[in-house]
Amino acid sequence: MQNITISEELAEKVPDVVLSCIECDVQFQNLNSELWDEIQSKIEELNKSLRVEEISKMPAVAASRRAYKKCGKDPARYRLSAEALLRRVLKRGEIYQVNNVVDQLNLVSISSGFSIGGYDADRIGGAVTFGIGKKDEPYEGIGRGELNIEFMPVFRDVKGAFGTPTSDSVRTCVTEQTKRFLMIIIAYERTEDIEIATNQAQELLKKYVGATNFELKTIQAI
Repeated sequence: MQNITISEELAEKVPDVVLSCIECDVQFQNLNSELWDEIQSKIEELNKSLRVEEISKMPAVAASRRAYKKCGKDPARYRLSAEALLRRVLKRGEIYQVNNVVDQLNLVSISSGFSIGGYDADRIGGAVTFGIGKKDEPYEGIGRGELNIEFMPVFRDVKGAFGTPTSDSVRTCVTEQTKRFLMIIIAYERTEDIEIATNQAQELLKKYVGATNFELKTIQAI
C-alpha cells in the first residue's frame, strides 16, 4: 500500500479525521447480480426507515458537512458523495449501477453514511497526502467534468489531485483493467462506526469481488 498521510493544514482544521484504508486484488465484473440484489434490499430498507430531511443529521454525514465548512467549502453546493447517494436512494429509489467493485463501495456508503474513495491503486503515483484543494487546481471528476476543488478535502499523489469526498477522479477510476483496488473510508470525527464499515467492506469485497491479498491501514491526523 502507498504511504498515506494527512496534511498539517487539514489536521489543523479537522484534527479528528481518520482514514480507514483497504487495498486488495480484485476480480472485475460489470455486474454481480447477487450483490445488486443486496443493494436493492438495502434501498428498500432505507426507504422505510429514513427520510430525506434526516440524512444530514446522520452522524457520519453531519461530521462530514462540518468538516467541509471548516475547510471553507459549502457542503450544500458541493454535496458529499454519501449524502448524494442517500438522497438519490430516498428520492428516486435507486442508485447508479457501475461495476461490482464500485457497487460494493456504494453499498457500504449508503449503509454507513461515510463518503468513500475508490481507486485503481496502480494508477496512483507514489505517496498520497490527504489535504485541502487549492485555487484553480485541476481536477476532472467522474461524470462531473472539471470540478472546483478549492477548499475541498482532497487526495493527492505526485501527479496531483486524484480523489475528493464529493467525486472521485477520472484518472484513478476503476475500470475493467483494474487489478489492485484502494478503498478509503473517511471519518471526520472519531467513531467506532468506521470499524463496522471497514468490516462490511472486507466481507463484501471477498463475497462479491473475489478480493484477496488484503492490506489494511488506519491513518489519523494526530
